[in-house]
Amino acid sequence: MKPKVIFKIAVDALMTLALLFLMGYQFWGDVAHEWVGAGMFSIFIVHHILNGNWYKNLFHGKYSPSRSFQLIVDIMVFIAMIGLMVSGIILSNHVFVRLNIQGGMSFARLLHMAASYWGFVLMALHLGIHWGMFLGLFKKALHLKQPSRLRKILLSILGAGIALYGLTVFIKRDLLTYMLVRTQFVFLDFRESVPLFYLDYLAMMGTFIFLAYYASKLFRKLSGKKVGHK
Repeated sequence: MKPKVIFKIAVDALMTLALLFLMGYQFWGDVAHEWVGAGMFSIFIVHHILNGNWYKNLFHGKYSPSRSFQLIVDIMVFIAMIGLMVSGIILSNHVFVRLNIQGGMSFARLLHMAASYWGFVLMALHLGIHWGMFLGLFKKALHLKQPSRLRKILLSILGAGIALYGLTVFIKRDLLTYMLVRTQFVFLDFRESVPLFYLDYLAMMGTFIFLAYYASKLFRKLSGKKVGHK
């Protein structure tokens, strides 16, 4: 595996871990939340620099359903990240406090809440779109053989089970309410088990990875059929 590919995977892994850490604000407090948030945004910038060809090819070639889906998700991730950083700077009591920004606190809180949960869902969708590539690199790195038909079925069932559990958690934790700003405050359970919290969030991430992965496969199949009919 090329060093640049390894570095890109490491950057994506760090960004994902930072995102998961940030969702558990109630466990770690303001200072850690702000520093990790600033770090994640820095990693996000590095991610875009490493994937500069995406910008070069943006207006080249045809847009199939699969490519259009990816573009929409990528743009929405970018918007969510900008919203997170802007609102985070305004709300900062530690990292960016010297900027002495006054006003807009109420709007910044709502923006930060919505952007946090949209960012979580959209980054999981982004991972799902590229999940096939990650699986391919993982197999290549570990020199794994092509799985049997039975093993593929069992892995698909496992993935579906995780996705279903993640969906129930998504509903139970009422993330849609925060995403649609139906409330001005996030309910934080400071007594909740840390492992259980992150298990739930990993499962929710798995839900959107699962949905994006199979949606991308479906879009590619539909594009292939259209090309075949021409």
